[in-house]
Amino acid sequence: MLPYRILLVTISILVLGISVHAEGKDPDRKPNILLVVGDDLGWTDLGSFGGEIDTPNLDELAGRGVQFTDFHVSISCSPTRSMLLSGTDNHIAGLGNMSELLTPEQRGKPGYEGHLNNRVVALPEVLRDAGYHTYMAGKWHLGHEPESFPSARGFDRSFSMLFGGASYWSDMFGIQADGEKKADYVLDDERLQTLPKDFYTTRSYADFLIEAIRENHGDDKPFFAYLSFTAAHDPLHVPEPWLSKYRGTYDDGYEVLKAKRADSAQQLGLVPNGAQTPPRVEALKPWVDLTEEERAVSKKRMEVYAGVVENMDYHYGRVVDFLKDIGEYDNTIIIFLSDNGSSPLVSEDYPGNRDSKWLAQFDNSVENIGHPMSHYAYGMGWGAAGTGPLDLFKLTVGEGGIRNPMLIAGPGIEGKRRSDAFTYVWDVMPTILEYAGATHPTEFKGKKVEPMRGKPLNGMLAGSANEVYGPDDFVGGEMRNGKWMRQGELKAVSVAPPFGPGDWYLYNVAEDPGETHDLSKERAEE
Repeated sequence: MLPYRILLVTISILVLGISVHAEGKDPDRKPNILLVVGDDLGWTDLGSFGGEIDTPNLDELAGRGVQFTDFHVSISCSPTRSMLLSGTDNHIAGLGNMSELLTPEQRGKPGYEGHLNNRVVALPEVLRDAGYHTYMAGKWHLGHEPESFPSARGFDRSFSMLFGGASYWSDMFGIQADGEKKADYVLDDERLQTLPKDFYTTRSYADFLIEAIRENHGDDKPFFAYLSFTAAHDPLHVPEPWLSKYRGTYDDGYEVLKAKRADSAQQLGLVPNGAQTPPRVEALKPWVDLTEEERAVSKKRMEVYAGVVENMDYHYGRVVDFLKDIGEYDNTIIIFLSDNGSSPLVSEDYPGNRDSKWLAQFDNSVENIGHPMSHYAYGMGWGAAGTGPLDLFKLTVGEGGIRNPMLIAGPGIEGKRRSDAFTYVWDVMPTILEYAGATHPTEFKGKKVEPMRGKPLNGMLAGSANEVYGPDDFVGGEMRNGKWMRQGELKAVSVAPPFGPGDWYLYNVAEDPGETHDLSKERAEE
């Protein structure tokens, strides 16, 4: 781990006489857990990771807690979420591929059920049995049928959207013409046919979680609250003042933004000085070659995206303020992460959308992007820019697709520092269980369940350990879009077409996070 503002920490201890290991008032009381997940965020979208978007509340979390700079996830939404809530590999948990993208040879096979299966016990199921209230608000994406609803997997209260993406407004439009024209929302175990007219996804999820916590506050039971934002997944929608705040910010284009963020990441010490930024993706049209109209549309999409990210930070901050108001903040461990890297897609890329009557109904004029009845994603240029010094983006096993921000702060955590140790999304569940004093069962509801593969990060968070994966440990992932394997600082990777040739390469991603210098030939004899 790299020390981060260690002098400030030392002064606080000496002058104030407080321990950085105990922010809570009652050492015998179990901590609350607030798990916050952003959607499709680029590695440099947050200010604390080098971005220009205003994210003061999450930056405060990074400043007071541990900022993980080498945290990894899967290439897409539901595989990551299945590992997050099971502590094991997504192929074991049932999401070897997203349900929307299952191929004929995958359907019906173990590990490709398309929902969180019963071979695993879910995090809220374990915590509920350990005496926790369990609440969820937001995107689920782990099953569409009642036996897979959040309420069936351990949540006492839940308000969830079951699909991978949907309109942020009350119209309930889905994301694609093939099977998801209308989004599926569930309140506890009841499917909803309509939403309140004033519904806005990010605000409404925060509202629900606040009220769920308030309902049982004061009964001395701790809570586990899962706030799973749809932001910043497309289609991109946001109200004022965020809608117009970033007007003009991105006039220079996506290549300039990528360079600026890469430079900022170096200045912050997140990547080594002199680390080479990867070249422009071959399939990406240079900004200078776009027509004036294409640039106008593209700039507006990124302006709206930035507003969506800042709006998410604002509503996360409301939840934090609420915890302070009710006296629970000092006894709450907060974990923030994103499920994969920034998206390269445009709305036409989703199954059935291109040239469809369904997509044609939306008004995607420059003036309407971000408003109701628009349906736009921000595309490959901004997706590549969002990863800053990293290569590629969501749906690939390049670092830009699988390296994401993770921030953790709260009681028992030695904060105000960074860690550059490799960590993986399946480590989150065992970490939470250890803080909760909960044991992962070998059987659940009369059936044997798979053990967790992740490792608890508690020693690292307490400051007594520098890593959980040693130099000889292998950790990796595989999807139809590619394969990767980490051993220490080395990463073997095969990026599948269309974004790679499918060949194997070897990189030292500590020195070369942009994956620009292949070591496979010079280290072939090792």
